[in-house]
Amino acid sequence: MLSKIYKHYKKMTSLIFTWMVRRKLINLPKRLIVNGFSSVNSHTYIGDFSNLNGLKIHGVGEVRIGKYFHSGYDCLIISSNHNYKGASIPYDSTNISKPVSIGDFVWMGSKVIVLGGVNIGEGAIIQAGAVVIKDVPPLGIAGGNPAVTFAFRDKTHFEKMKTERNFF
Repeated sequence: MLSKIYKHYKKMTSLIFTWMVRRKLINLPKRLIVNGFSSVNSHTYIGDFSNLNGLKIHGVGEVRIGKYFHSGYDCLIISSNHNYKGASIPYDSTNISKPVSIGDFVWMGSKVIVLGGVNIGEGAIIQAGAVVIKDVPPLGIAGGNPAVTFAFRDKTHFEKMKTERNFF
């Protein structure tokens, strides 16, 4: 009995979390699933068939996330910086927009932080706990603080999975 209640609870919270994200997006993606509390800014685009598990997007910059994106728990994307060269210290009230672009089929592990101005290429994997401060190439596997690309997915296998439409 408890397992049925838990499944119902999970389904209801997912529907609420999905509604909360969809109402702020630029677009209306097909089959967006939000399994953990997530928040986005009003300059966010999320591709079809994406899964969010506690992704939070802060800042005023545009964030574009591709199709079939998967995030782990407690991920953070920061799309702007404070102006530390302004009229006040430590910074003034100006927000400097730093857009973020994430390609199709990207998988981010739990607790990843992506800073503004970063582009993450198609098919990239970002290791849990990574702090991404610079671009990650397509099919790159990156991790660490700061994140570095240390390996690549097999391109032939990746393209075969795309051609056969083997998507999760």
